[in-house]
Amino acid sequence: MNVILTPELLLHAYSVGIFPMGRGSEIYWYDPEPRAIFDLDTVHFSRRLLRTVRSGRFEVRFDTAFEAVIRACAERESVWITEAIIAAYTELHHWGYAHSVESWQEGNLVGGLYGVSLGGAFFGESMFFRATDASKVAFYALVERLRARHFVLLDTQYTNEHLSQFQVVEVSRRIYRQRLRSAIAKPCQFL
Repeated sequence: MNVILTPELLLHAYSVGIFPMGRGSEIYWYDPEPRAIFDLDTVHFSRRLLRTVRSGRFEVRFDTAFEAVIRACAERESVWITEAIIAAYTELHHWGYAHSVESWQEGNLVGGLYGVSLGGAFFGESMFFRATDASKVAFYALVERLRARHFVLLDTQYTNEHLSQFQVVEVSRRIYRQRLRSAIAKPCQFL
């Protein structure tokens, strides 16, 4: 049976620690063990990346091109971001829960990421780049925004080689759910 994704369903799923991925016309739900997260106090950024951030090579914006970001994230061989996912998250964006962090260069969207904000938790979904370091600069801006607004959980679902450079950590499902309950109870605002 195929499930119709709605903002209500997505918010409930995130609040209990699960998230969807599409395959063809089907939606599948995931609850990884272990779960990959970032400790916002210890996320590591290289000196080279910090120089790039300070250089002003990219203009960082929030929520100005959400649908363009999610569609750019979907442009890859192994795609789990289907039209149903795009529609549901775009609606969730209109509700104020899904957000994009965008890197712009000379008026062009060249990198970014999107995710879901719920209480003091941010659930990173996907990122893309069309210019070197563009997605990394967006990630840096995301972490700084979450720190400034007192978020306590940055969920990245799974670890990979790209994320390991920022010191992603894995926690058990039990620990993740404890942190999740505490995080979503916090009255944080992304924007």
